[in-house]
Amino acid sequence: MSTAICPGSFDPMTLGHLNIIRRTARIFDKVVVLVAYNAAKQRPMFTIEERVEMISKVVARFKNVEVDAYDGLLAEYAKRYKDAIIVKGLRASTDFENEFQMAQINKTINPALETMFLTSSEKYTFLSSSVVRELAGYGADLSEFLPREIIKDVLARAGAGGR
Repeated sequence: MSTAICPGSFDPMTLGHLNIIRRTARIFDKVVVLVAYNAAKQRPMFTIEERVEMISKVVARFKNVEVDAYDGLLAEYAKRYKDAIIVKGLRASTDFENEFQMAQINKTINPALETMFLTSSEKYTFLSSSVVRELAGYGADLSEFLPREIIKDVLARAGAGGR
């Protein structure tokens, strides 16, 4: 059985993330959406537990997708699966530089671990969670940016000072 791990902070999950997950689910037998703690992101909009809950609602439509959380090295987490491959979405060449470096580090830590890159669908190349958080802070219509299942959650949090 082939297993893909789609890691990210998903704060919040965007339609760009969902697009990568949907495409990954067509390629692999099993997909683990891994909500990871990111020390570089100082003020998250949602807790890891809240993100897991929201993403679980969104991916419930996929039979082969599950959600997990991890506060540690991705390369170590991947050792739980015999055949794990990390799948990362790329929006632009700057994403590639960062993700390529991380893939090399992960491979050094876990030599059996491979990383696969999927390019973003054109309509999502501009989209990021930080852009969505900013738009939400202004009460913007988020239907072109977020899965419908979580729009109310994001707007409610942004209205409570989540920007």
